[in-house]
Amino acid sequence: MEFSKPFAEMSYKGLVFMTAPTIPFTHGFTTRWGGVSEGYLDSLNLGENRGDTEENVRENYNRVFEALGLPEQKPCFTKQVHKTDVRIVTDEDRRELYTPFAYEADGIVTKVKGLPLFCFTADCIPVLLCDPVAGVAGAIHCGWRSTVADILSVAIAKMTELGAQAENVCAAIGPGIEMCCYETDAEVPEAIEKLLGGDCGDAYFAVGDTGKFMVDLKETCRKRLLQLGLKSGNISVSDECTSCNSDKYWSHRATKGERGSQAAVIVVS
Repeated sequence: MEFSKPFAEMSYKGLVFMTAPTIPFTHGFTTRWGGVSEGYLDSLNLGENRGDTEENVRENYNRVFEALGLPEQKPCFTKQVHKTDVRIVTDEDRRELYTPFAYEADGIVTKVKGLPLFCFTADCIPVLLCDPVAGVAGAIHCGWRSTVADILSVAIAKMTELGAQAENVCAAIGPGIEMCCYETDAEVPEAIEKLLGGDCGDAYFAVGDTGKFMVDLKETCRKRLLQLGLKSGNISVSDECTSCNSDKYWSHRATKGERGSQAAVIVVS
């Protein structure tokens, strides 16, 4: 797969995050650098359920808000369950850390200015979307199950309800596991074939006659966004594999589950 103009690495008081050239709104893809968590969660863990202390997690969020130039506030995020529910959110959907989730959804979209949208990953693909003309943004969690179940189509439809137009939508496909490290059984490429209608290109290849396949979820997402009407020049793709770079990013596979969570964040501005 050919990558677009590279993502930029940003640093603020030791907190490192990535930005995409196609997203004009305030946004960032966090790494595992720049927080206060310790041990196997060293150091920027944003997951509430990874075994970290509440004090550490709250401080990590405060540092992310400061690095992105946002006031400390309640963000908007959901319980992610690898399905295709995408929710239109408003200020009423802000959530205080360590309180019960009101609903499950793997994508959230909004046109409310100043409302930070978060999605969390540790190998799955984070996709940030925005229509700068309509003032609409979205944060979408694309694991393989939600990807092949067509969560991106649902996300674009929800954005359209808010006034977005596909030809104006810009996308950033963030750091996640890449083909080099993502081996699957046949069910995943078969589902990709069904999703893309056979237009799979370099989205996977067979590992000899083993019955295993190496899968590129980023390319799958990129191709689906093109099918949904986005312009090629409006899509940027991170060239970093979270598994290969598990010193920089949280990777569930590389750490065998002993890991924190990173976030993709976007704010309509």
